[in-house]
Amino acid sequence: MGKWVYTFGDGSAEGDASQRDLLGGKGANLAEMASLGLPVPPGMTITTEVCTYFYEHDRNYPPELEAEVNAALDKIAASTGRTFGDPKMPLLVSVRSGARISMPGMMDTVLNLGLNDDTVGALAENAGDERFAVDSYRRFIQMYGDVVLGVEMRNFDEHLEALKEEKGIELDTELTADDWRGLIEVYKELVLKETGKPFPQDPKDQLWGAIGAVFGSWRNDRAITYRRLHQIPERWGTAVTVQAMVFGNMGDTSATGVAFTRNPSTGEKQLYGEFLINAQGEDVVAGIRTPQDITERARIEAGSERPSLERSLPDAFKQFREVCDKLEGHYRDVQDLEFTIERGKLWMLQTRAGKRTAKAALKIAVDMVDEGLISEDEAVKRIEPNSLDQLLHPMIDPKAKTDQFAKALPASPGAASGEIVFTSEEAERLAASGRPCILCRIETSPEDISGMHAAGGIFTTRGGMTSHAAVVARGMGKPCVSGAGGVKIDYAKGTISSNGVTLKAGDKITIDGGTGEVFVGEVPMLKPELSGDFQRLMGWADGTRRMRVRTNADTPHDAKTAREFGAEGIGLCRTEHMFFDPARIMAMREMILADDTDGRRAALDKLLPMQREDFTQLFEIMAGLPVTIRLLDPPLHEFIPHTDEEISDVARALGADPEKLKNRARMLAEFNPMLGHRGVRLAVSYPEIAEMQARAIFEAAIAAAQKTGAPVVPEVMVPLVGLKSELEFVKKRIDATAKAVSEETGQTFTYQVGTMVELPRAALNADKIAEQAEFFSFGTNDLTQTTFGISRDDAGVFLGSYLREAIIDVDPFVSLDTEGVGELIRIGAERGRATRPDIKLGICGEHGGDPASIKFCETVKLDYVSCSPFRVPIARLAAAQAALG
Repeated sequence: MGKWVYTFGDGSAEGDASQRDLLGGKGANLAEMASLGLPVPPGMTITTEVCTYFYEHDRNYPPELEAEVNAALDKIAASTGRTFGDPKMPLLVSVRSGARISMPGMMDTVLNLGLNDDTVGALAENAGDERFAVDSYRRFIQMYGDVVLGVEMRNFDEHLEALKEEKGIELDTELTADDWRGLIEVYKELVLKETGKPFPQDPKDQLWGAIGAVFGSWRNDRAITYRRLHQIPERWGTAVTVQAMVFGNMGDTSATGVAFTRNPSTGEKQLYGEFLINAQGEDVVAGIRTPQDITERARIEAGSERPSLERSLPDAFKQFREVCDKLEGHYRDVQDLEFTIERGKLWMLQTRAGKRTAKAALKIAVDMVDEGLISEDEAVKRIEPNSLDQLLHPMIDPKAKTDQFAKALPASPGAASGEIVFTSEEAERLAASGRPCILCRIETSPEDISGMHAAGGIFTTRGGMTSHAAVVARGMGKPCVSGAGGVKIDYAKGTISSNGVTLKAGDKITIDGGTGEVFVGEVPMLKPELSGDFQRLMGWADGTRRMRVRTNADTPHDAKTAREFGAEGIGLCRTEHMFFDPARIMAMREMILADDTDGRRAALDKLLPMQREDFTQLFEIMAGLPVTIRLLDPPLHEFIPHTDEEISDVARALGADPEKLKNRARMLAEFNPMLGHRGVRLAVSYPEIAEMQARAIFEAAIAAAQKTGAPVVPEVMVPLVGLKSELEFVKKRIDATAKAVSEETGQTFTYQVGTMVELPRAALNADKIAEQAEFFSFGTNDLTQTTFGISRDDAGVFLGSYLREAIIDVDPFVSLDTEGVGELIRIGAERGRATRPDIKLGICGEHGGDPASIKFCETVKLDYVSCSPFRVPIARLAAAQAALG
């Protein structure tokens, strides 16, 4: 029997921050804060192991759990002087989720649990405030009804809005105790109607209902989507934290708020956050009331006339600032805090590492090094590699002419243009068809997670800097503008209006999450400048990492972009992409149509100068850095038109018989081209293709070396090799071509011949293949396909089910399957080195830009990874983190 429940409070705790996997982030940090002597309401954490048990035993609990929960409730009662279910001095609790990694808004929470028709009177008497008590009870019915009983929140909201309209008021705080009492009866009738059962009055029943709902929310749709987007394994589960309630809605000396110890958008070392007087925590992020600034400085900068916390409750603010400083110093990182002030007394409800933009993360990490809080290595480890993607994309050109549509809060920096959409479903549809869009909502909710991910940016009319939209957008690295109070969205009509201007779905807008501005139409953008904090941190990373980082580039533009991002060569140049150019594809088709070798050589002679120029430009851009060029890989049928009309047009352009072209297309057709006549097999069938490409490579190397003065050592990569004899056959032709070019030009040059390891047989026979190959580049895209026996293009049909059912934790085409594909890479590396100790090893699939895959590559001691140009900085940082362990 294990321990299922851990308590905290009164300056001590049974757990600590090191037990995040067991207690979840919330539970671990509450325990840590309690141990630090901070004002934390007492409570208990039910561990993530209970969540695992819950799902493994048909949603039942360990037999010992109830007794442990009851013992913990007794301990909380002793601390607070209140007893759970007591009609005179009732203990009220909150029930919250807490995964080991923060998943804001994805799972469920219940507040004010323990209230019923009897205890609400005791709460009113003890607090001396009847309105507060009945307000808390109606909140509990509303939240419990939604989260536990399945009565949709909008049903409660409709009654609340109708009541406010009837009374002619706008704010919830304007409703009286009598108003709330009447609404409570309406809510209870609604619950009875929707569920067939009265609202539960027994606090113990309420508690177990809430615990089950929180564990159940681990597998709700939005949580599943969030885990998939952030690669969080389903098997981790969530903890449940049950904590004594403290109340921010007990009048004008009470408040609730959310704050960061530094600005999560800019990284500035200033307390940043929002609060509401006479409110509960959900009110701050719900966007129903506009929150107020924590500090006077922030209030002045925002031009707000509503008082700051610093001015409204100065004693509590002073204590809160001291707590912020203590927690940031303790964790040595920016903290995201939730707090409540109950009649002037401060209570801390949560601390966690604050989600921040990439720009802020860099500034914070660099500043903390300068402040002596962390080392350079810690700063490198502190930055999430994928977050750098936020910095690598365009920003609004300050010289551009703009037509401002609205101005709101700059909730998450960056800029984006796209079509207006009002639903997540429409955002996903447009994104799937390659059309950028901006998701426009009155306010976002966790149900919008998939649409927020699909959209280029988010624009809301409600909510503040700590609203759901703002927090999630910052975590995703997407621009967000929120709290545009003067903007009206009409979902029914599909319109959005501001200052007399009305736009409709499909119209284009541009948002600037750094300024809060929204513009009509598409605004010109500029490339970002990667300097300052970025340059310093990447310098530390480059000084730490062992692996080199190359790029996958087929064009001069891609090569230049990659160089600007710090690429140290080209790890994969796919030559077939060059043949699809309209100016070249006719010569390629002429070669395919040729009846004999002489005919093919004549057509290839037309392609030679084009290929030579392509390679010369790449060698010049890389200026002496290694460049790996892959010989023709795809099957020839990909270059042949397929419809009768296309065939007729091509035949006419070539002066060929359409029937001959049609027959040739039939001859080249394959049932499974991925496993067919491609790669090295083409070079064996048509060695003249490999000879032409090799000649173009060597002549280009000579030309580029003469022009730049930098030595060029091209790496000629033969794809899809599975047999030593295949590579030997092709290598003889490459070597013969090199000798001929050297004799013709009178120039000597160095080159290497290697292969792309993308078949299990190649990995298993790497010792033999290494007798011919001077380098291996693991082509992990195809190696994943051939290892699993699944097609990447078709896997989407079933991989979604595999992820939902936790059969796999992550898509193997997104992050390397280390147990299967990774093991083949390990075997290939070991056997290749056994034959040729100095063999060069790298990977060039899409996994080369994935931090988790790069971490694996470090364990195998590969020499380099290669990725798309915009992933190069991500790979540089990930390689440094892998080296640091």
